[in-house]
Amino acid sequence: MNSIIKEQGPVLEQTQALRNQLMEILTDADLSYSPGGESPTLGALCREMGEVQQAYITSFQTFEQDFGYRVEDPELERSVERLAAWFQALDGELRAVLESLSEEDIQNRVIDRGGGFVLPPLIQLHIYREALLIFYGKASVYLKALGKTLSEQWQSWIA
Repeated sequence: MNSIIKEQGPVLEQTQALRNQLMEILTDADLSYSPGGESPTLGALCREMGEVQQAYITSFQTFEQDFGYRVEDPELERSVERLAAWFQALDGELRAVLESLSEEDIQNRVIDRGGGFVLPPLIQLHIYREALLIFYGKASVYLKALGKTLSEQWQSWIA
């Protein structure tokens, strides 16, 4: 077990658990909700988070950040079941790529985020977790507007 998994694995899992809790309280109809203006639907917001996660997974594989990945399946943002399965697969892929990092990679390699912005893998993982927390903050607006009851963890971490 490498140092990232040993030291960061538990908090990463707890942070991802919030997304699983989100999937448990949503219906397919909820995914079509938008608070108005130029805001995306909740389903589109969830899809975007999955695309961001894929970009981070790839960054740990290639040591380069590229946010160009897009899902070509329009049904994904309309189905809680499909989103939940996709997130589960992404979480498994992220865990596997993190586990595959050697201590040499963790200590001596950097991820090029473009524009001369380079970070070690540990900091890259922290930024991914921050992206999740930002997503949860955005999703909270939708959940409150939909009158959803938030889990105890969600209330203490996000709301």
